[in-house]
This record gives sequence, structure tokens and C-alpha cells, in this order.
Amino acid sequence: MDTLTPQERSERMSRVKGRNTKPELVVRRLVTALGHRYRLHYGKVPGKPDLAFPGRRKAIFVHGCFWHRHPDPTCPLARLPKSRLDFWLPKLEANRERDLAKRAQLEALGWSVIEIWECELTRAPEQLTERIMDFLGPSQSAMKHLPPDRDEAPAAGP
Repeated sequence: MDTLTPQERSERMSRVKGRNTKPELVVRRLVTALGHRYRLHYGKVPGKPDLAFPGRRKAIFVHGCFWHRHPDPTCPLARLPKSRLDFWLPKLEANRERDLAKRAQLEALGWSVIEIWECELTRAPEQLTERIMDFLGPSQSAMKHLPPDRDEAPAAGP
């Protein structure tokens, strides 16, 4: 049973943001700290990824576990509400189906996509950093500072 009146619930729900959420800001800071540049809410591809890397054809979506139905059964943030399941279940399932369709469209265009879940930011931040590094590869700034490969070093003169 909801403890708020319908008007209070409506007021609260109207404050839910779709962009620049706290999880998204955390991921953006992390990606920037890793030396990568990106486009925000890139509208030139399906789904407007939260972070897009057009030159690499890579996209990151940062999902709230509740709103996007995190499929991990151990996620504490993905619980269904106790009331109005007839409203919430179709709504949240439609969100998830839309996410999967966007991903499929991007992949059909040759893009690689990862989803970062809100709970990953607190449950396993080190693993998340590794996952992002593996997905994006080295940054352009990191590439400039790598020593030359020994096989490609110029031969010494006489």
C-alpha cells in the first residue's frame, strides 16, 4: 500500500530525471579520468546513448536498476513495487524491451554497446572500472605516452 496520496506520488515522480542522473555523472567522471572523450546523449544514432564514442563506434548506457529492470536477481535496487503491479509491470517491461531494441539497432550499425547498472557503482566499483577499460581500450592520450614497440624500433646505424 502506498503511503503517499496520489498527488504526493505524482509530485515525486515528476522529479525523476532522464538525463544527468547521479549514476550517469559518476560514470562520466570515471570515463574522463581514464582519458576518454565522448559525446553526451548522441542523437545521430538510435537510442541516444548516454555516452557515445563515434570514432570507435562504441556506446555506453547508464541504467537505473529499477526503471530499466536490472535482470540480476541479487540487485537490491530492482525490486518491483508492492502496489499497482498492473501498472508498473507493463511499464517497466516496456522500458526493458525498448532498451534491448535500441541495443540491437546500434549493433546492426556496427556499434559495440555496454550497459552500466546503477548498483555496479557501489557494489563493485573496481570491476566497473576494469569493465569500462576493457570495453573502450586505451585512450588517445594514453597511446601518446606509450613507449614504441621494440619490433618497430628503428635499426641502429653503423
